[in-house]
Amino acid sequence: MYSVNVRDHFMIAHSFRGEAFGPAQRLHGATYVVDATFHRRALDADGMVVDIARATTVLREVLGELNLRNLDDDGAFTGQNTTTEFLARVIFERIADRIVTGELGPHASGIEHLGVRLNESHVAWAAYEAALPRPATGA
Repeated sequence: MYSVNVRDHFMIAHSFRGEAFGPAQRLHGATYVVDATFHRRALDADGMVVDIARATTVLREVLGELNLRNLDDDGAFTGQNTTTEFLARVIFERIADRIVTGELGPHASGIEHLGVRLNESHVAWAAYEAALPRPATGA
């Protein structure tokens, strides 16, 4: 399996509900370094997994939707603890949607698997990864 990784970062504020979170129940900030890794079994006709420039742009756009925001005020996350694990899935889904709609260009059509890793610090991270749905083929 071939892979290409692109990296960016974003900063948010949020709080958690539940005794398991201790002091993190209070409003606090987090800065994440995010890795998005695109996988495919075979390179395309141009010898690529994905156009790195487009992948970088899409990651930046997805993170821009969250950057410098208090996630407690975002209606999309009402009633949800926006843990690192949860945010990894949100970012995965937003990138996957852009792959499916063609925003990463024709080179992305062969991407089979996507992984998103949020590095919370130099010693802790969480990730979400899954196979991407294959496009339906017409008869």
